[in-house]
Parts: sequence; structure tokens; C-alpha cells
Amino acid sequence: MVNAAVINSLQHELRQQAAQLGFAAIGFAPAADNPQQAQRLREWLDAGFHGDMAWMEDRADVRQGPQSMWSEAQSVIALGMSYAPDGDPLALEGDDEKARISVYAQGRDYHDVVKKALKALARWLAAAAQDAGLEMQLKVFVDTAPVMEKPLGQAAGIGWQGKHTNLVSREHGSWLFLGAIYTTLPFAPDMPEKDHCGSCNACQQACPTDAFPAPYQLDARRCISYLTIEHKGPIPLEFRAAIGNRIYGCDDCLAVCPWNKFAEAAGRNLAFTARDDLAGPLLRDLLTLDDAGFRAKFSGSPIKRIGRDRFVRNCLIAAGNSGNRALAGPVRALLGDGDETVAESARWALEQLTGNP
Repeated sequence: MVNAAVINSLQHELRQQAAQLGFAAIGFAPAADNPQQAQRLREWLDAGFHGDMAWMEDRADVRQGPQSMWSEAQSVIALGMSYAPDGDPLALEGDDEKARISVYAQGRDYHDVVKKALKALARWLAAAAQDAGLEMQLKVFVDTAPVMEKPLGQAAGIGWQGKHTNLVSREHGSWLFLGAIYTTLPFAPDMPEKDHCGSCNACQQACPTDAFPAPYQLDARRCISYLTIEHKGPIPLEFRAAIGNRIYGCDDCLAVCPWNKFAEAAGRNLAFTARDDLAGPLLRDLLTLDDAGFRAKFSGSPIKRIGRDRFVRNCLIAAGNSGNRALAGPVRALLGDGDETVAESARWALEQLTGNP
């Protein structure tokens, strides 16, 4: 029989330790699977809304809940790190010289930062449990594992899944990186967070590509974040103009959320402070990147994962949308690029800028 007082004391200390490691939010939830959430995932996949993200479907059975992945799990520790921006993420909209990079990708790679902190917290918990005479196992997850962090975050009380499908916090707005620790310890669960979206539909209205078929539903195939990051090959013509000058991700639905007025940059983990060269980079410079230059520039950045060709493809779409004829030169230089998708994007961009096919 586990001593409840010992567990409660450990849980209290765990909250404090998480804050010291840079987490802005922490909550606890039971590890039992959620059949309703599993059904929603199945319906989303059946509708094809995941696009080319085959990995979402490949392990859908494991995504049903914590115990579908690890039957011994008793509790989920849901954690969030703030990456709240200093300024308006929409400030560069329509700029004909600069590119827009999603706020989350302007600093260090969150995979590395969050995982390092999660592992440190897990080590602390393992040592503290041992000192308390508790037998325990745990597993650490951040983004790359088949874990549904957002519904777990809601179950643990750190936020709710808003109409844009991302987690929203009353304290940190839409700007939280999520991670989770599964453990065999029976921690006392926090109250699940209620939905506070109300009648607001600002995020739905803000989407440039109408990627929300209904509130709380996202068709990734129409989402600019998906198109510029996950999607391989040419970007469909119907979405190119709407992409504007976004070259990696899109913040529009997050940026307009009214709950962001409570999110302060002071609470942001300093690792996610925007690099000066990524807060408003010049398209002209980005268009000239070869593979080596791309890797050097984006070392330690999540942008590196999409590779030079996909990145330059995105920059060409932005150049074509810019109306800035001064970009015709660097665009023309890519007409003979070794990657056919880059070359096709260059042909399209040049036609947009000069009117000549």
C-alpha cells in the first residue's frame, strides 16, 4: 500500500522542481485511456485530415491513451514551457522584403530544450521516490512519441483545447510547448480544465486558408503550418497566394486568441527568445542558401528538420507573393535548381513577379 502522505509531499516538491527547470505549467491526470478522445482521433483520420502524416495513422492504436502505450502507467504529469513572443506575431504581414517564421521556431529547438528539462525532472523524481522508499517506473515524452499531449494537458488542468485545436492556458495563452511524463505512481489528479472559448471564433476567422471545417476541427491539408513544414513536393496552387510571406509555419490562429493578453514574455523560457536573424529575415538572403549554408544557419533550430529544398521552396512562394521585383534575380537563379520542386516554385514565383512564364 502506497503511503498517501508521502505521495502528496512528493507531488508538491515535484511542482516546485518543475518550475525551477523552466516549466511554466504542470498538472496531473489519471493514465486511463479516454475512449471519447480515441473516437475523435479515429474520425479525424478517417476524414483524411492528417494529409501525408502517415505516422499519425500508423500508431493510432497507441494514441488512444497512456495505458494503450504502457499498461502499467498510473499517472500522467503534463508540463508546459512558455514561448510567449515579445511583440505581435502578425507584424510582418504583407512585408515585401521580409519573411515570417512562426514564433515557436525563432529560438532554440524546443525538442531539445523540453526533452532535456523533462529528463532532468524525471531523474529528480526517480531519486526522490527512491529516497522515500517508493518503487516507481516512468517514461518521458515530447512531441515525437505517439502521445496526445493536448488532451492530456486538458485532463491535467493546464489548459484546454481551443477551437484552433491547440492548447490554451488562462495564464499563458496559446504559447506553450508540451511534454509528458508517465509514471506508475498514483499521484492525485488535478481538476480537468474547462473550455473557456465561449462564443469567440477569432481563430476560425483568422485562418488564411479556411483550414477549420468546424470549431475544434483542423484539416491539416489546408493548414499553412502543415503545407510549409510537413508537406513534401509542390505546394498546391490554390494555397500559394494565401501563404503570403510565411516560410515556416503560421501563427495567425494562435496570435488572435484573446487569452494571449494574459501571456507575458517575462514567463517565457529564455531558450525560446527569438534570434535576431530569424525575427524578420530578408527573403533575398534566404533564397541564396545552398545545403551547407542552410545547415549552418539553422543549426540548433527546428527549421533544420525540413531540409534546404523544402525551405527554399517556401521562400520562393513568399517571393512570388511579395510583388517585389527586386527579388526576380535570386528567384531566376533557382530556375535550374537540382530539386524539381524548387525549380517549379522558382518558375511560378518568377511569373508572379514579372508576368512572364
